[in-house]
Amino acid sequence: MVTRVSTPGNYSAILANLLAAQQRQMQAGDKVSTQKNGSDLKDYARDAEMLTAMRAVRTRIEAYQDQNTFISERLATQDTALTRVADAAQEVRQAISEALASGRVDTLMEDLEAQFRNAVEGMNVRYGGKYLFAGGQVDTRPVTATTLADLTSGPPIASFFKNDDFVTSAKVDEATSVSMGVLADDLGTAMMVAFQNIQAFHEGGSGPFSGAMTAAQRSFLESQLATWDGIREDVTNVAARNGMIQKRVETVADDLQTRHNAISGMIGDITDADMARVAAEFQQAELSVQAAAQVFASLQQSSLLNILK
Repeated sequence: MVTRVSTPGNYSAILANLLAAQQRQMQAGDKVSTQKNGSDLKDYARDAEMLTAMRAVRTRIEAYQDQNTFISERLATQDTALTRVADAAQEVRQAISEALASGRVDTLMEDLEAQFRNAVEGMNVRYGGKYLFAGGQVDTRPVTATTLADLTSGPPIASFFKNDDFVTSAKVDEATSVSMGVLADDLGTAMMVAFQNIQAFHEGGSGPFSGAMTAAQRSFLESQLATWDGIREDVTNVAARNGMIQKRVETVADDLQTRHNAISGMIGDITDADMARVAAEFQQAELSVQAAAQVFASLQQSSLLNILK
């Protein structure tokens, strides 16, 4: 059997080869530029279902990571505030000790007034514009007293706390929730009562605290040392619990990052192009285009029409 050879048939075959080679070159070029095996799920038809599931898992992990970032920053702000309140209690205790050692109370009330402001500012700390220790009343300042004199002006101590009983909690991953809320009245009631007692003594018959210390003043101040030791210890314990929650969130964050890296790697195994292989495919396609173009040009020169000319 003799195969008939015709110029149109040759042109058609060579042109088809040239177009196919150009298509392969374009596809390889896209992979080189994007470093991906495809641009949408239809390019991964065989693995589309698995790829969709893995991307959903990664998106959920990223949502928890964003949540954990917020929680970590909030806990760090709380830690700073709790440390400030604990330091204020320690400074009050120190001021009383120094007054007892020197036998004079010239600046005692000024020192205590400054530490009172520090403690109140710590309990009124905000994060993201919201009061941290206000429970659910995040737009309301949880402690309203501004001076020691406010504490003895008549209203009970409880009236100076405006927080409610809502304790904030949040999920840090699928299986872990943390309670990160601290309420101002839980944190500061004992401290405010202790400040009130000192202010009341200062305003009472055995006061004021000024100049040389009297025997009555010494006896009273000595009784306050243990009170302020207990207040500092209680606030420090709250700060320690906050630190434990911080550590737990940090551990979960590390686990989430490990899981994110793993799932991203699995997705990459499907979607990311093998650049060495793609480069070779691009070179082969380029050579095919050049070869097909050269054959096409040669066919033009060997055309029967050219011979008849």
